[in-house]
Amino acid sequence: MCQLLGMNCATPTDITFSFSGFAERGGGTDHHGDGWGIGFFEDRACRLFIDHQPAAHSPLAQMLKHYPIHSRNVIAHIRKATFGDTRLENCHPFLRELWGRHWLFAHNGHLENYAPALTGMYQPVGSTDSELAFCALLEGLRNRFGTHTPSIEDVFDALAELAPPVCAHGTFNFLLSNGQALFVYATTRLQYVVREWPFGKARLVDTEMDIDFSRHTKPGDRVAVIATEPLTCDEDWTALACGELVCFRNGEPVLRRLTLSAEQQAGVRARAITAADL
Repeated sequence: MCQLLGMNCATPTDITFSFSGFAERGGGTDHHGDGWGIGFFEDRACRLFIDHQPAAHSPLAQMLKHYPIHSRNVIAHIRKATFGDTRLENCHPFLRELWGRHWLFAHNGHLENYAPALTGMYQPVGSTDSELAFCALLEGLRNRFGTHTPSIEDVFDALAELAPPVCAHGTFNFLLSNGQALFVYATTRLQYVVREWPFGKARLVDTEMDIDFSRHTKPGDRVAVIATEPLTCDEDWTALACGELVCFRNGEPVLRRLTLSAEQQAGVRARAITAADL
């Protein structure tokens, strides 16, 4: 299926190193060749790039590998289509407005018989189960808080209640951000690494590229990178548990909660195997 990449930082940072490896999985070192996208937050607004071509061969992706856009929150996605054709409107991340901010969402998984009742406030543009789930999450947040802008802690609590029912329909790994924090939810595979002072070296798995982060950083910098599979071969990546929700701020996990019971976790894993999400 699809793969996810996220970054949350203490100070604005570019993602060119991680994206260079990640993009290769879009039709190069892996088979996720049905489009890709990446969004960079700049305060309330997001700079979004999407393309229905494979990321490994996309001229736009090649440009972004060498274009150091600095951001504190980034979400990227490479797609292996399960629901919806290979069309631009089905490429993640998806973007909507809520409480005067852009919200960005990307999903890895497959949701069977998922048909939430939407009021019309948010409607999918494309035909993916992922965008449908995004619209449902945003409606759930707006229904809970109305026009009042909630705290990040309140959003975290709400997501901990809104996400588990979706898991009953299949695999629901996602990244969600409003530019203030990065919310990460795992049902099968998501992992993260935190890089901080004193920074070390890293080598990418998918391409011949390495970097000495200590030459480009300073004390106070801190970067959390989240990915479906580890992007580097010489760093210690931490796997999220099935049903775990984590909020990243300033380059580190600040809130985390296990939202599924042992019985629910077993059901999620069984459905993932049935869907061949291996």
